[in-house]
This record gives sequence, C-alpha cells and structure tokens, in this order.
Amino acid sequence: MNIVVCVKYVPDATADRQFEQDLTVDRVGVDGLLSELDEYAIEQALQLKEKSGDDTEVTALCVGPEKAVDAVRKALQMGADKGIHVSDEAIAGSDYLATSLVLAKAIEKAGAEKPVDLVMCGMASTDASGSVVPAMLAERLDLPQVTFASVVESQGDQVRVKRDGDTATEVIGATMPLVLSVTDQTGEARYPSFKGIMAAKKKPMETWSLADIGVDADQVGLSVAWSQVDEATARPPRTAGEVVTDEDGSGAEALTGFLASKKFI
Repeated sequence: MNIVVCVKYVPDATADRQFEQDLTVDRVGVDGLLSELDEYAIEQALQLKEKSGDDTEVTALCVGPEKAVDAVRKALQMGADKGIHVSDEAIAGSDYLATSLVLAKAIEKAGAEKPVDLVMCGMASTDASGSVVPAMLAERLDLPQVTFASVVESQGDQVRVKRDGDTATEVIGATMPLVLSVTDQTGEARYPSFKGIMAAKKKPMETWSLADIGVDADQVGLSVAWSQVDEATARPPRTAGEVVTDEDGSGAEALTGFLASKKFI
C-alpha cells in the first residue's frame, strides 16, 4: 500500500504571530511546527502500515517555505518512511485552490512509479481551519473522499470509518484509492522516540520546486488568490483591570454601571 499524508507547517500558537506587508501570514519570521491536527493523520497512516505489513510505505508531503521542512522531519521521526517538501517562492500567499493544485500535482508525481492508494489529511489546519483541502484534493485527483473520520478500520483495499455528527454517527465504507481525513478523536498521536529521531536522519527526503511537479508560477501565489485580506489591525495591548470597591455600599451600583457601559447587560 502506498500512503501519502499531507502535513502543514503552521505558526506556533504561543508565538507572536504577525502579518506580512501584503497582509499574508508571516510564516518565515515566526516559530512554526507541524500542525497538531495533522499528527492524527500520520498516526492513522502508521497504524494502517503496522496492520498491512512492511510492503506499505508512508510518505509525508508538505508545501511551504524553507522552514516547513521541520514538519516533514517530525513526521519522519514519528515513523513515516520518506518525506517530500515542495518549496518555491512563487507559492507564497496561495489560497486553498492553489494549495490543493500543488498538493495534487505532487501526489501524482509521488505515485508515478507506485500508484497512491490512500491520501490522508488532518481534519483542518490549526492556523486557517478551512477543512476544504481534502475535498479539493479528491476533486483534482478524481478520487472518492471520506472526511472527518473519528474511527478508521481497513480490510485489504476496503476502508470503513465512523463520522460523528451533531445528532448521529455515520458508518461509511469506501474502496481505495481514496482521500481520507481524520479528526482528533481517532486517538492520541505517538511521540517521536529517540530511536525514531535518529532513524529519521537516514530516511529519504526530497525537495521539489513548482517546475518539478509541472505547475506554472502564474497558477499560484497571492496574485491569483480568490480571496484577499483588505485590512488587518493589530490586537490592542491588554489594559489594567478596574477595581470596584464597596466601602460605602455603592459597589453593586458601580458594578452594574460598568457592565451596562460595556453592553454586557
């Protein structure tokens, strides 16, 4: 079985995240890491590999700037067999449509010798939370999609998942090849062991440009994005709180007045 897991390098939520001058997210001047929700996809891919045997190969695929290679390294440390990093300056500012195009072309190239049986994704990225890339990938690759799986089971080329909705749980079956996204309810992702960290250094890692996957630079980037940020305002600094005393019995009135002025009541 040939499994490709799409992973994303996102800004660290605890870091001071900022916008570039063109109002795109700064992904270079801020600390980043592998999107936590993508770790669940890696975990499920590794579990499928453990069940299927040594003939299954798991490839971690990431699109992003130079530092995004760290997301692929984390996937390799967790147990993925090889990594692919698509990096090109023209990709900066790409929207979901362009990102899905780059991913789809990279997946096609990755499956040139051995067809890809399963494309796996997290339920969303922790920076944008769009949850639309798996569906776009399925359309571009002309594959069926099974999304938001909370439980994944496989038997040969058959996949059965459970999808938890607001009012019911659905059981869905599909035949590979397909695109599958998983939620954070599938089980905790494993931590890289010392052995895994050392082994990752010897695993194959490829870096591709847009030319390598057959994508023209004018098909991606901010200039062709279907959505655009017109304005961004920095979050105001946190101000000191207001202390209401009740020495003369007027505390309740003062507190009510404050809540009413802020339209809390």
